[in-house]
Amino acid sequence: MTDRGLFTEGRSAEVVIDSLGADTDPRLRQILTSLIHHLHDFVKDVQLTEDEWNTGIEFLTRTGHTCNDVRQEFILLSDVLGVSMLVETINHRALDHATEQTVLGPFHMVDSPPRQLGDTIALDGGGEPCLVTGQVRSADGTPLAGASVDVWQANAEGFYDVQQPDIQPELNLRGLFTTDDEGKFWFRSIVPRYYPIPNDGPVGELLATTGRHPNRPAHVHFIVTAPDHEPVTTHLFVEDTPYIDSDVVFGVKESLIREFPVVDDPDRARELGFENPFRTVHFDVTLLESDVREPATDVREAAGL
Repeated sequence: MTDRGLFTEGRSAEVVIDSLGADTDPRLRQILTSLIHHLHDFVKDVQLTEDEWNTGIEFLTRTGHTCNDVRQEFILLSDVLGVSMLVETINHRALDHATEQTVLGPFHMVDSPPRQLGDTIALDGGGEPCLVTGQVRSADGTPLAGASVDVWQANAEGFYDVQQPDIQPELNLRGLFTTDDEGKFWFRSIVPRYYPIPNDGPVGELLATTGRHPNRPAHVHFIVTAPDHEPVTTHLFVEDTPYIDSDVVFGVKESLIREFPVVDDPDRARELGFENPFRTVHFDVTLLESDVREPATDVREAAGL
């Protein structure tokens, strides 16, 4: 019998990998080769049936159809499977002196509006008032003046503005701040509430089927950037929030949990425009200087995407 290199169960992955063209980008080839091996091994390991295969295709199709301008169901799927956090952890495991990273989340869908230091991002008048302060520094302790601090969070009911366009003011609880000469930032907000991720789509069905809750602990999102430094995408978690130990997207890290103590100071509250008492939290961010190595090949570019 002539070996024509045809597809067989035993050689399935190798036959597909051999079909990759000679000019395929090396990094893209490495990723696809590993992906094909793992996918074919998975199918063989579980002995996937045709009905199960069809169910999987239908699930992924519905996941894609659920995506829109303000919702990214595939990111949500990646989050609840722990893939998003694994990618973050692998890519930042050597950054011992920097603020720890965590998932971006599916709601950074619009640009945060530039605001002045001390401005409020809470535009709907609800929630428990909170003063957020912090400082951005380099790993050697140098304050980073002019750093960009992008923040967004859910409201007192656990919803983001893009989830309630007819209820919340546009760009509610979002702000883009620039640190002062000492690298400091401060703004007024509210204490965020824990909330369920969107669970009315395919990802929610997957959670329900596997007996998992859909909830995230209360948190504020941050993206902090500065010239010549690596950016940080992270969260500030409320210490006493429910689900702090069972985040549905596995995003909690011990170093990112903070107390939000109550402040009973009528004069300070009046100065801030708050009712007394109010809450406060301090969150410093440390950035590493940019890596001087050549950047890795962009897989999307290599794939022509």
